[in-house]
Amino acid sequence: MEQFQSKLALCQWLNQFQDPLLAAQWSESAGIVSVLASGRVKISLPFACQELADKLSLWLSQQIEQGEVAAFDYTIEIDVAALETTVNAAVKGVKNIIAVTSAKGGVGKSTTAVNIALALSAIGGKVGLLDADIYGPSIPLMLGRLDSTPGVRDNKWMQPIEAHGLYSNSIGYLVDKEEAAIWRGPMASKALSQLLNETEWPDLDYLVIDMPPGTGDIQLTLSQQIPVTGAIIVTTPQDLALADARKGAAMLEKVSVPVVGVVENMSYHVCSHCGHQEAIFGHGGAEKMAQDYGLSLLGQIPLHLQLREDIDNGTPSVVARPDSEHAEQYRALAAQVVSQLYWQGKPKPKAIDIMAID
Repeated sequence: MEQFQSKLALCQWLNQFQDPLLAAQWSESAGIVSVLASGRVKISLPFACQELADKLSLWLSQQIEQGEVAAFDYTIEIDVAALETTVNAAVKGVKNIIAVTSAKGGVGKSTTAVNIALALSAIGGKVGLLDADIYGPSIPLMLGRLDSTPGVRDNKWMQPIEAHGLYSNSIGYLVDKEEAAIWRGPMASKALSQLLNETEWPDLDYLVIDMPPGTGDIQLTLSQQIPVTGAIIVTTPQDLALADARKGAAMLEKVSVPVVGVVENMSYHVCSHCGHQEAIFGHGGAEKMAQDYGLSLLGQIPLHLQLREDIDNGTPSVVARPDSEHAEQYRALAAQVVSQLYWQGKPKPKAIDIMAID
């Protein structure tokens, strides 16, 4: 550490390491680089990104081996930052809430939400999943936990159902799977609030909420009562889906829920026999929508038989086929989501590390 005249000089040198998930002067953001009293440098990456941590570690070791800098003591860790929200409330134990939305049903929103949650877990986050679709819950089936029921502590606190490393809750765990929830909007909104606030979540970096389609009562509850860090809009390239997705984006803007970006699901069809790709729902629609609204196109996920089979079997592709191209696409998508969430947001103040020096 003696070779750097100041922490700023150290950060300016670290900024030579660049990656699509990082801002240009990434190391100068508050809390990322600390110099401890012992002289050890601690680099805390503020969003889930194990692959990025590995790349940075390799780069640092190469710089030292090549004699670009003298050897120094350092550690790299993932310490997910809690980001500020427009709602002055908090969900105990949850740092960030990511809502996965679509104004239209049938676009694969729940499949996207489940695989993003699993991908976030795979890249280093501690993740929960809340099924906010009160009328048509699908998370229990997708996680292979149709017959599970949450335990209850002190007659109040529901214990989340653990599956594939995720902590989840859903109205589908609480009602008979053959019954329909015939509730008016206020009852559904109250049920969502109870599922969120009366579940005893463990300490989570991210809670992914699988929202129901539409722009109604539950979406208003989300914006007015839940501290959402950011939302993702899922659509298909089809004009009809895009028209509704635009309405969803407009609604989120009106209620001051920040939108991280757009995911184009069923972007193209991949033949399971020959691998031929065909844009059966159209091409370029989500990209055009993202440009019109100044949003990022976070990812383009194909339509493939394996994705459907894995979900129906209760083992989504990210866990069923971790080495597959589909799983890699979801991990890349998840990394894009949380990195953009961080760089677009503002970290909440945290206790100062008394061992850190400037």
